[in-house]
Amino acid sequence: MGTVTLSRADFAAAVAGEGIVLVDFRAASSGSSRAFAAVFDTAGTRHPDLLFAAVDTEAEEELATEVGVRTAPTLMVFRDGVLVFAEPGWLPGDSVDLLIATVRELDMAAVRATFPDPPPSR
Repeated sequence: MGTVTLSRADFAAAVAGEGIVLVDFRAASSGSSRAFAAVFDTAGTRHPDLLFAAVDTEAEEELATEVGVRTAPTLMVFRDGVLVFAEPGWLPGDSVDLLIATVRELDMAAVRATFPDPPPSR
């Protein structure tokens, strides 16, 4: 399927669904972000059953701020609507594959029990 581009308008819906969603917050002006983009996009071809998405932090500054991204690249991984990984910097391809294997093995019932949803804000 390849890496899809997300904007503020479709980010929440994309990460809220069932399955695993990896989001690369990237900036064209960042050399490390461009380097990780190549690694990330290639990983997407190895894992076609997952959603690989990119957010342009320069075009989507408000979204990046809302989700706590301070630098590009930042990788976030969601499983079944739950944020299970978020780290700035880039990973080599084998580390991305290991991260994916780890996320696939998560016991989501235990994750939800340990980290319940916060109460709705008023």
